[in-house]
Amino acid sequence: MAAHVTLIESAHPDFPAALQDDALLGPVSRVWAMGTLEILHTRLLGFFCTTRCPGNVILRTYDLAQALRAASIPVIGGFHTPMEKECLDLLLRGTQPVVICPARSIERMRLPVEWRRPVQESRMLILSPFGAQHRRGTAALAEQRNRFVATLADDIFVAHAPCGSKTEQLCVELLEQDRRVNTLKLAENAHLIQRGAISNTPSELVHTLTLRQQRRS
Repeated sequence: MAAHVTLIESAHPDFPAALQDDALLGPVSRVWAMGTLEILHTRLLGFFCTTRCPGNVILRTYDLAQALRAASIPVIGGFHTPMEKECLDLLLRGTQPVVICPARSIERMRLPVEWRRPVQESRMLILSPFGAQHRRGTAALAEQRNRFVATLADDIFVAHAPCGSKTEQLCVELLEQDRRVNTLKLAENAHLIQRGAISNTPSELVHTLTLRQQRRS
């Protein structure tokens, strides 16, 4: 199933203001969208998890995904790593809005079967800053995509980021910009917590996010 893709330029009323002048990503003048643009006006949780993570992190991240689904917290992410994909499957069983940002162009993208119903129900948006020349994802595009997600997110959650990884580097940059970076309250994330990330249990994080959602509304 091919869905309609909309080009949104900076003058469009739904173009996110955060993209126009951002130190993390650099200015972006256009994005491509498939789905419900109104989701961009909700408070979004940026969701990150690296490809390899310890078993304890995996279990707690599953717990968090279930809690986010139960609380209907809107989430944005690349949903590319195995852990992120598993969590997306859990989230799509709920009713909260989800924004998916592939690390490539979506101009000729065919919707996966499991995405079709959420798009039809106006609770999914697929968003990309990459034009038609970027038909396939690369490591460089993935890194840029993660910065794109972090720029659009109001809150950041990083399940795990190994020492020296690109994800840890992104966390450090966010913290240096006084962005709120949340992680799991686990020994495996001590290096992130020492850098300034806020440690939470899944229930603590969801409680905080729910309060922040209520204050925004």
